[in-house]
Amino acid sequence: MSGIEGIIGSSSGSLQTLDSNTIGKDDFFKMMIAQLQHQDPLNPLDGTDFTAQLAQFSSLEQLSNVNDQLEMLGLYQASLNNSQSISLIGKDVTARGDVIKVDGATSADLAYNLSKGAEKVTISIYDEGGNLVDTLEFGSQQEGDNSVTWDCSGVASGNYIFEVSASDANGDVVSTYTMITGKITEVSFEEGSPIFSVDGQDISLGDVISVKEAV
Repeated sequence: MSGIEGIIGSSSGSLQTLDSNTIGKDDFFKMMIAQLQHQDPLNPLDGTDFTAQLAQFSSLEQLSNVNDQLEMLGLYQASLNNSQSISLIGKDVTARGDVIKVDGATSADLAYNLSKGAEKVTISIYDEGGNLVDTLEFGSQQEGDNSVTWDCSGVASGNYIFEVSASDANGDVVSTYTMITGKITEVSFEEGSPIFSVDGQDISLGDVISVKEAV
């Protein structure tokens, strides 16, 4: 065993505890110095090996600098995204979501998307306690975005959750996802990612489908 690898294997000091998968340029340089200090004077390190190790150190330093630049770029991009997210406050948004707010209204629009045309569509509506409040059933509906009106007169004010299930003419399941529309009233940040508040519901940036100026 020779070279830097020999120092790692033979040293009983702190160098022995270094993790080769996470070694940094400073540790690399310390090991190179230790190697020179511990080499056999009668059999010094071969010049070719030493040159190769210097080249490795240079490459490691360049990669470290590139990594620092990427981290700075990531922070700049995150800051830019956060600034743009704040500018969306007050705008109307359509996003994936399943909560509708009933506050004295007599009707509410329930929006959803069908992956393909369906022959039967069922919408189940639950209160915050998970109790089934109403069930709506419809016949043939087209692929894409759809919307139906729920008569919620007489329903207590609060938040309600709706689920949509659909099947085609063969009885096979048609995949769906529900949508909500509303105004962005607040933006918060969790682990650097923006979270929009829409009618009291938290919406992540990845769930946003469209944004437009408020009417």
